[in-house]
Amino acid sequence: MTARAALLLSLVLAGLLPAAMPALGQTGAAPAVVPLPPPVPARSGLDTDALKSDLRGTEEAQKRLRAELEAAKGAGTGDRARLNQMLVETATRTRSVEQQLIDVEGRIGVLDGSAADLSASLAKRRGVLAQVLAALMRMGREPPPALLMRPDDALDAVRSAILLGALLPELRVEAETLAADLSEQARVRGELTAARDSLTRLRAELDDDRKRLSILVTERQRRQAEEQPVPPIDRSQAETVAKSTGDVHDLVTRLETEVGPSARAADAAKAVTRPIEPGKPDLTALRNPARITPAIAFSQAKGLLPLPVAGVTLKGFGAPDSVGGAEKGMTIATRAGAPVSAPADGWVVYAGPFRSYGQLLIINAGGGYHILMAGMERITVDLGQFVLAGEPVGVMGGLSRTAAPAVRGPAVPASSQAAVQSPNGVPAAGLRFGNEPGTALGQPQLYVEFRKDGISIDPTPWWAATDSQKVRG
Repeated sequence: MTARAALLLSLVLAGLLPAAMPALGQTGAAPAVVPLPPPVPARSGLDTDALKSDLRGTEEAQKRLRAELEAAKGAGTGDRARLNQMLVETATRTRSVEQQLIDVEGRIGVLDGSAADLSASLAKRRGVLAQVLAALMRMGREPPPALLMRPDDALDAVRSAILLGALLPELRVEAETLAADLSEQARVRGELTAARDSLTRLRAELDDDRKRLSILVTERQRRQAEEQPVPPIDRSQAETVAKSTGDVHDLVTRLETEVGPSARAADAAKAVTRPIEPGKPDLTALRNPARITPAIAFSQAKGLLPLPVAGVTLKGFGAPDSVGGAEKGMTIATRAGAPVSAPADGWVVYAGPFRSYGQLLIINAGGGYHILMAGMERITVDLGQFVLAGEPVGVMGGLSRTAAPAVRGPAVPASSQAAVQSPNGVPAAGLRFGNEPGTALGQPQLYVEFRKDGISIDPTPWWAATDSQKVRG
């Protein structure tokens, strides 16, 4: 057997090349068709054992959480501090898992594309390589002495030798290329398996965290309603002001002068004066989950605030909008049902529907700063409520069935043609895409805007660069 034939035969035996023929020594035999793996039989009915196990796990988790809440009850301040700490910690963990899911889903999308390209390339070359490999293996066998050959056998052997002499150099290159592609395919499949296992684990973690967060938020709002109830007349007044006001600046001005809880929140924000210290502010107060005023001045929180939701940025401040203007805030595409947290300490000035904003949340962060967030399906805080940085304040909706037209300014379109990338640079293929690569389609989208004395400002300098730098409650 020649060295080249031995090389190719070793590739076959190692599993890097498909077995070309059922009987390679038979002249004229057609290449064998490589069978597809058998289909996985569809499961019928429900896996009741798994469902019962999941239900038991959920019930046990809820019991443990309620036990924690009962154990935390005591003096008012300590009770509130413990609940706040649990809320912020759970929301932070949920946001982290959401972001990991987005990254893993994006990685799976990239790997799926690579696997499909490799499979298509290998399929195109499989037939030719199978035929040539079969011929090489036949020629590599020990031939009988020439004197014992029939003339026609000898002639066929000479012709084959002449043909293969011309093909061998190119065939060797092709075989090495194929071996490299098959090795890459095996690597990609291994990464896909690991990524999908990770996806399953992360989804289970996210489901548990969301359930925990829902219980905590419900408990927080129950206590809020008992301790600081919003009179129906004030709630009705806030809705009336929102319906009769044309823009956000006027809305904030009127709310903070005409609506009781919003006015008290504005007064509380004005009453807090934080000295502007040179250099980095003292972050000691951030460790106190029982605080009822902002830990640091908002102007000194640059580079410290956590993004309110896990996702990918579709549009940034100042980017061109759909009508020739510039964006006044930033838009983040999220996963369906993602929890939304407060970026900074502050008081809720408004929580409800407002014109093209949809569900609008306005937080007075003190010092003339306001944070606007829109696009949520549900807001989980109330007028006048003080919230901590990282504390859950709302929930995003599900996937949009139709793409709504883009609206200038605060309105959040249901689809966008902006490029979508996650923070680590991996295309967020886990999000639904439009026809163009890297575009989000129908994803829930959160609009975030920072205002100083009624004027929109760029929020970019305020966001934390890494998790370790983010403000924690």
